[in-house]
Amino acid sequence: MSAKAISEQTGKKFLYNNNTLAALQNRFRYVNVTPATDLNRLAQEHPWLLTERLVVKPDQLIKRRGKLGLVGINLDLQGVKEWLKGHLMKEITVGRAKGVLKNFLIEPFVPHTQDEEFYVCIYATREADHVLFYHEGGVEVGDVDAKAQRLAVAVDDKLSDAQVKEQLLTHVPDDKKDVLASFIVGLFNLYEDLYFTYLEINPLVVTKDGVYVLDLAGKIDATADFICKAKWGDVEFPPPFGREAYPEEAYIADLDAKSGASLKLTLLNPQGRIWTMVAGGGASVVYSDTICDLGGVDELANYGEYSGAPSEQQTYDYAKTILSLMTREKHPEGKVLIIGGSIANFTNVAATFKGIVRAIKDYQGPLKEHEVSIFVRRGGPNYQEGLRVMGEVGKTTGIPIHVFGTETHMTAIVGMALGHRPIPNLPPVAVHTANFLLNANNSPMTPASSRTASFSEPKTANDVTPPKNSKAGLPPEAQASSVCSGAKATTLFSSHTKAIVWGMQTRAVQGMLDFDYVCSRDQPSVAAIVYPFTGDHKQKFYWGHKEILVPVYKNMADAMKKHPEVDVMISFASLRSAYDSTLEAMQYPQVHTIAIIAEGIPEAQTRKLIKIADEKGVTIIGPATVGGIKPGCFKIGNTGGMLDNILASKLYRPGSVAYVSRSGGMSNELNNIISRSTDGVYEGVAIGGDRYPGTTFMDHVLRYQDTPGIKMIVVLGEIGGTDEYKICQGIKDEVITKPVVCWCIGTCATMFASEVQFGHAGACAHQASETAVAKNQALRDAGAYVPKSFDELGDVIKRVYDDLVAKGTIVPAQEVPPPTVPMDYSWARELGLIRKPASFMTSICDERGQELIYAGMAITEVFKEEMGLGGVLGLLWFQRRLPRYACQFIEMCLMVTADHGPAVSGAHNTIVCARAGKDLISSLTSGLLTIGDRFGGALDAAAKQFSKAFDSGMLPMEFVNKMKKDGKLIMGIGHRVKSINNPDMRVQILKDFVKQHFPSTQLLDYALEVEKITTSKKPNLILNVDGFIGVSFVDLLRTCGGFTRDEADEFVEIGALNGIFVLGRSMGFIGHYLDQKRLKQGLYRHPWDDISYVLPEHMSM
Repeated sequence: MSAKAISEQTGKKFLYNNNTLAALQNRFRYVNVTPATDLNRLAQEHPWLLTERLVVKPDQLIKRRGKLGLVGINLDLQGVKEWLKGHLMKEITVGRAKGVLKNFLIEPFVPHTQDEEFYVCIYATREADHVLFYHEGGVEVGDVDAKAQRLAVAVDDKLSDAQVKEQLLTHVPDDKKDVLASFIVGLFNLYEDLYFTYLEINPLVVTKDGVYVLDLAGKIDATADFICKAKWGDVEFPPPFGREAYPEEAYIADLDAKSGASLKLTLLNPQGRIWTMVAGGGASVVYSDTICDLGGVDELANYGEYSGAPSEQQTYDYAKTILSLMTREKHPEGKVLIIGGSIANFTNVAATFKGIVRAIKDYQGPLKEHEVSIFVRRGGPNYQEGLRVMGEVGKTTGIPIHVFGTETHMTAIVGMALGHRPIPNLPPVAVHTANFLLNANNSPMTPASSRTASFSEPKTANDVTPPKNSKAGLPPEAQASSVCSGAKATTLFSSHTKAIVWGMQTRAVQGMLDFDYVCSRDQPSVAAIVYPFTGDHKQKFYWGHKEILVPVYKNMADAMKKHPEVDVMISFASLRSAYDSTLEAMQYPQVHTIAIIAEGIPEAQTRKLIKIADEKGVTIIGPATVGGIKPGCFKIGNTGGMLDNILASKLYRPGSVAYVSRSGGMSNELNNIISRSTDGVYEGVAIGGDRYPGTTFMDHVLRYQDTPGIKMIVVLGEIGGTDEYKICQGIKDEVITKPVVCWCIGTCATMFASEVQFGHAGACAHQASETAVAKNQALRDAGAYVPKSFDELGDVIKRVYDDLVAKGTIVPAQEVPPPTVPMDYSWARELGLIRKPASFMTSICDERGQELIYAGMAITEVFKEEMGLGGVLGLLWFQRRLPRYACQFIEMCLMVTADHGPAVSGAHNTIVCARAGKDLISSLTSGLLTIGDRFGGALDAAAKQFSKAFDSGMLPMEFVNKMKKDGKLIMGIGHRVKSINNPDMRVQILKDFVKQHFPSTQLLDYALEVEKITTSKKPNLILNVDGFIGVSFVDLLRTCGGFTRDEADEFVEIGALNGIFVLGRSMGFIGHYLDQKRLKQGLYRHPWDDISYVLPEHMSM
C-alpha cells in the first residue's frame, strides 16, 4: 500500500527537522509515554517538564481527541502523572473501534487566545494538491470541508506567498498574513519534499512569538521509502486505533519488503474461526466480501493476500505464519481455512501450493486437533498439479481438504465452508493443461485468420479511431474535426499493433508471441526489447514452430529510431526506474499507449506522469497492473495467463463484451466468467490497483461506448476513490447508452470496526461516498445492472447478454478453431508430459530449491551441526556424514599439506607465473599442473601400493624386496630433507591423532613396519607425509563404519586421496601468489650462473 498514517510524534519530528519553517517554535520538546515508561524518571531525563505547563494526549491515530475528553491541558508534571494514571492502559470505544490507550505524547502548553487558532490541511487528488485554510481552528472548528478557503495547486506547480494571501488568508488579520503565508508555503514544500499524501494541523497557533503546531495528523506515501529514507529515518507505522500491532504482521511485512512478490497480513480477530489465505489483491477483497455477506464478519480472523509469483519458500513462510496463528486457540465449532484465488496470470500455482502443502504437513497435528477444514479454489498456470498435491496432502494427513478448479465459481467455496451450500463431489480434473493445446478440427494446417472485429458482426471497412473525449453516437466523420494533439485514441490495439518491451522479460514476451500466433496475426506484436544492462544483441524466441530473433537495444532512442511502427511500450521497469523510463518513452510522438506493470511507484511520480500523458495524448495503463488484452489482436505481457487459459476463455478471437477492472488477477477471472456467460471478451483492461491509475474506469468505458463491436460493458470497481460516480453520471446523461454491468468490491469494509487497508494501494475509503456499498447503490440508482453480490455477477452478465441476443443486438458467430501452438519444452517438463535423458548427472549437491543442499543435507543444518570444512568435504566427496574424528583428520591433512615453502616445484611455478603478471587463476593452475607422482601426487599411489601388498598377505620385507626386484620406487617413502634422525613433525602430529582416535590402523602399522626396513638401509627413506595420509585414509575408509570394502577401495582407485593434497596445497599456492603481488616482485629471470650450458661442439659439414 502507499498512503500510511503516521503518529503525531513522527509528523512533528518531520516538521521540526525542517529548516525552511523558520517561524516554527517549540522544536523537539516532547516526551513519548508508554506502559514501559518510568514516570518517576521523566523529570531527570527531560528537565524542562519541571518548568513548563504541559499538555498530554494519546498518540494512536484517534480523531477528535479534544471532543472525546482525551487531552489534558495546562497541567504541571504532577498533574500529567495523575492524568496518565486515569488513562494509561484504559480501554475506550471510539466509534465502533474498541482499543486500549497505551501511547501518549507530552508537550509544552502554549498559552494563546481563540483568535490565534487557525486550521490548515493539505491533501492530494489526481490532478492537484489542495490546501484548505480556515481562520478559526480548534475543537469546535466544525465542517471545514464546507467553510474553509481552498487553493488547488496543480501537479508539478509551485505555491507562492501571493497566492496564499490572495486566496486563503482573506479573513486573517494583516499582522499575521506574512508569517502565515510564509509558513503555509514552507509547509507545502515540506509536504511535497517528504511525500506526504495528507497533512492536517488543527489548531495552528500564531502568536507574537511565532507559529506553534498543536495537533497534527498525517499520511505519507510509504512507497517513496527508496527516495526519502535518509530524510524520514526509520518510520514506524502504527495500526489503526482498535487493532493491535501483532509481531506476525510485522514478520509478513518484512517478508514483503524483501520480496518482489506481494505478501500482506492483517489480523482482525485472532479468536475467529474463519481464516483466509487468498492469492491476489482483488480476489482477497472479494473473498472477504463474500464471507461478510454470508454472516461471517464476526468470525473473520484475518485479511491478507499473496501475489506476484512468490517462491515456494516465501509461500511456505506465509502459510506457516497463518497456520501457527489459527492453531493457538480452539473454537467450539472447529475452524475453516479458505485457500482461494482467481485465475493467475503468471504465478505457477503448483509452486506456491507446494509451499502451502509443506506448511500443512508441518502443522498437521495442530490442524487436526483444532478440527480445521480446508477449502481450496484456484486456477492459472499449472493449477491442476497444484490442486492434485493439495488433494493428496488431505488424503495422507487425514485433514478434510476440498479442492476445486476453474469449473467452480471463485467464491463458491465460501458458501461451502460456512455451510450455506453443499460440497459437491466433482470428477477429478485433468492432470495437466495439455488437453487445451490440441487443434479442435484435428487439422495440422493453420486456419485462416480469425476475425478481429466483434465476434457478433463482420469487421467494417471504416476503422477510423475517434478521440476518447468524443460525444457518443456521433459518426467518426463528424468527430474528426474535433481531434486535437492531446486527444487519445479510442482504439488502443489492433491486429497490427507493434510494441517495445522495456526489461528482459522473456517469459512475458514469449507469451505475447504465442498469443499472436494463436490469434493468426501476420507478424509478432513485439518489435524490440529495451534492456539497459547489456549491449545491443538479438534474443531468440519462438513464433509457432520456428525460432525468430527479436532485437534487444541498450537504449530506448535506438529502439524507437529503428522501429518507427511501434506505438505501444510495455514497461517492466522496477518501481525505482519506471518513472524515468516512462518519461523517456513519452518523448517519442510515435508512442500512444504505455503499460506500466510495476507496483509501488510513489503517487507523486504517477500523478506527474498522468499530467504529461494527458498533455501528449498518451494512454497509460497501470501502474500496478498486469495490463490488458484485446482478443484476436494484442495482449500486454502476462495478461490472460498461459495458453491453456487463453484457449479455455476463448481469448484468441473477439466476443461482444468489454470489461475494465482494477485488479489484474480479477481481470483474468472476468475472462473466465464472461467466456462462460457470453460469446466472449472483445477487450479487457486492468487499470491497476494504485490510488491514481494512469487511466480511469470512465476513460475506458467511453472508449467501449464508441467501439461498434462492443455490445455490453462490465466494470469491476473497488472501494476507494470516486471514479465509479462518473459512470453513474455518464449513464444519467446518456453519454453511456450500452448496458453496463457493474460491481464494486470491498463491501465488507463498512462492517469492520477499524479501518482496513486492502491489498491494492487505492482500496481504502476515506469518506462515506468512497465505500463500495455507496458506489454500488449509486450505480444501481443510475441504471447500471448491479448484482446483489460478486457471487451473482456471472448470472447478471448472462441475463443481460441473453437479452441482447434475444433482441438481435448480438448475433453469435460460429467458432473458428485456433492454430495449434507447440508447448515449450520447459513447461512440458514442468507438467510432467515429457522426459529426456539428462546431459549431466549429479548426486552431491542441489541448488534448485530455496536452500542449498549438500548430499541431502541443507546448508543451514551443516552450520547448525558445526560440521566444519571436514564435514562438508565428507558430504561432497564421499556422500557421507563422517564421524567427528574423521572430519578433524581431514582438516588436519589440509593444514599440514597447505604449504612446504617456495622451493618446491608447485610453489616455484606459481611464483614465476605471478611475477609474469598473470592473474590468480592462471598462477594457481600453473602450480597445480606440477602435481603428480613425483610431487604431491603420491597419496593415491602409496595407498594403492601398500593396500595391494597388505591385502595379498605379503610380509613387509617381501614387499620391499619385490619392489626392489621390479625396479620400482615405493610411493610415500623417502624425503629430501627429513630422516629418521630429523623426523617430519607433520607426520608425527598426524600419527599421534590417528593412533588416539582411529578404531583400527592396520595399514598404517604395516607401512610403519616397511619404514623400519627402508630406514635401516638409508635414514631418509621415511614414511613421508604423502604416504602417511594415503595409508591412514585407507584405514579411515575401511574402519569408520560408513563404507563397504568395495566402496572404500573405489574411492582410492578414482583418485579421491590426491584431492586432499590438491585442496590443501591450493591454499599455499594462493598465499605465494598474494605474497608476490604484495611484495610487488617483478618479472622473474633465472640467473645464468645457475644454468649449465652444455652445447654440442662445432661440427663442420
